[in-house]
Amino acid sequence: MAVDVYLSEEEIANRIQQLADQINKDYAGKELTVVGVLNGAFMFTADLIRKLNIPVELDFIAASSYGDDTSSSGQVKIEWDLKKEIKGKHILLVEDIVDTGLTIKSLKALLGSREPASVKLASLLFKPARNVHPVDIDYLAFEIEDKFVIGYGLDYTGKYRELPYIGIYSE
Repeated sequence: MAVDVYLSEEEIANRIQQLADQINKDYAGKELTVVGVLNGAFMFTADLIRKLNIPVELDFIAASSYGDDTSSSGQVKIEWDLKKEIKGKHILLVEDIVDTGLTIKSLKALLGSREPASVKLASLLFKPARNVHPVDIDYLAFEIEDKFVIGYGLDYTGKYRELPYIGIYSE
């Protein structure tokens, strides 16, 4: 097993600061509810909110699409739901990676049905080559090639989330 650094710790930190600067500007004078998508987005969510200088509430949601190993059933199952009411609030959904777009499209629809003031999406990564369910990403850190990436919250069979960088996994 080998891991080649794809995005360094410094590159990630610099880009997160840029995203936070834009979010601070966009939400100046407002309170923001940040919703991290578990498990993969926990590091990105934590680093992002530390850079915000606006009032922030934090909550988490976990979802998975299910089916067999090679195809999705097209359904998304909520594994962990929000603990707080979001009606009338500005929501920033924070995801680790948007590839097919199925999970995030479903989550945006679910949150939107709860009558928030707004729902925007921040994603650390986006793989356009795999996208079949287009969603608007309001705050995107990096667009990447169709590679299997790990680290900085992203895993392979539950491992490698702790890496401080994003790497390309190869056997």
